[in-house]
Amino acid sequence: MIPEVFDPVEVGPTPEGARLRIEWRDGHVSTYEPRRLRLRCPCAGCMDEMTGERTLDPERIAERVHPTEIRYVGRYALQFFWSDGHSTGIYPFEYLRRLCPCGECEGQ
Repeated sequence: MIPEVFDPVEVGPTPEGARLRIEWRDGHVSTYEPRRLRLRCPCAGCMDEMTGERTLDPERIAERVHPTEIRYVGRYALQFFWSDGHSTGIYPFEYLRRLCPCGECEGQ
């Protein structure tokens, strides 16, 4: 079972619209640069299933890639539909929390 701390209570763009903001049940707020999330896509087309090695070429991802739609997948993940047409990545809440770029989380 996924700890409740990994449950988002709000998901959406930041006020200026340039980043993605997730507010978690424990009150923590994560703010993500969209391209960074796109480059971390966990799908089989973007990383080797056996080794976990990234197979996605960063040169092929536009600097201004962004989600055009975000859907909840059950009660455990988000699916992003990206402006480059990619949509097969399922991002579990726990994975997204681990990707949080804030100083508090990067030190963990």
